[in-house]
Amino acid sequence: MPNHIAKWVYLLLLSLIWGSSFILIKKGLLGLTPVQLGAVRIIFTSIVLFLAGFRRVKSIKLKDWKWIGLTGLLGTFFPSFLFAYAETEIDSSVASILNSLVPLNTIFIGFLIFKITFTTQQIAGVFVGLAGTVILILSGASVNPDQNYTYVLFVIAATFMYASSVNILKRYLQHMDALTIAVGNFSFIVIPAVLILVFSGFFNPKVLNSEAVKPALGYLFLLSLFGTAIAKVMFNKLVNIATPVFASSVTYVMTIVAVFWGVLDGERFGVLQALAALVILFGVYLANKRST
Repeated sequence: MPNHIAKWVYLLLLSLIWGSSFILIKKGLLGLTPVQLGAVRIIFTSIVLFLAGFRRVKSIKLKDWKWIGLTGLLGTFFPSFLFAYAETEIDSSVASILNSLVPLNTIFIGFLIFKITFTTQQIAGVFVGLAGTVILILSGASVNPDQNYTYVLFVIAATFMYASSVNILKRYLQHMDALTIAVGNFSFIVIPAVLILVFSGFFNPKVLNSEAVKPALGYLFLLSLFGTAIAKVMFNKLVNIATPVFASSVTYVMTIVAVFWGVLDGERFGVLQALAALVILFGVYLANKRST
């Protein structure tokens, strides 16, 4: 399949998969703490990826391991916990909309750290996206006064980490295939995840015997298999064949998918929040227009 077609196929599939991830996190939190959820998610994904290609670790050169480790931490490890903590207080649909800041932050990080130039239109897109974020936070706090909207900072922090990871992948790991990068990422972060899970109290008989744990683990398995393992490989491939900003614009369609699941699950989503989402996505469109 030609790259100009393949990149759109990957973009659509990733949007459907990742758009469903936010509701799976929400369901997983019904039986697990944020720390347990993040650790289990990483461990489940590691098992799947290691079964698929653990031998590929041997092919990773010593000079590449620092970038493999860094993208593992920024692109998966820390965001797994940050999103889990965020969704203890804010709706899954709001978390998904804020995740749309990734393309804008990709441009910002690319310019600030990697000295990648950008146009006036892209600058405008960043500011439009920022305005939409402010509207979303203020309107969300109004529609859901019982929720602590300071927790949006966890999502915003995660978007900066994702953006940094995308730029590093494109700059330093372009020569490696997607599965090798993913296996390397998780071989680097799985041991810390196991240690965190052990000290989280997860193996306490009261936790393991809880009626809420089994369905939570089921949701997490789906999240790990599709939302992290398969999607991680697909995203690395997308970064390989497209620009960083195009790759991060997966947040366009996934937001629609996530909001659909959230509303279906009974989340309150006001008109002003919908307007804010459109403003953010318009900002992403402006920032991404040159690269599509």
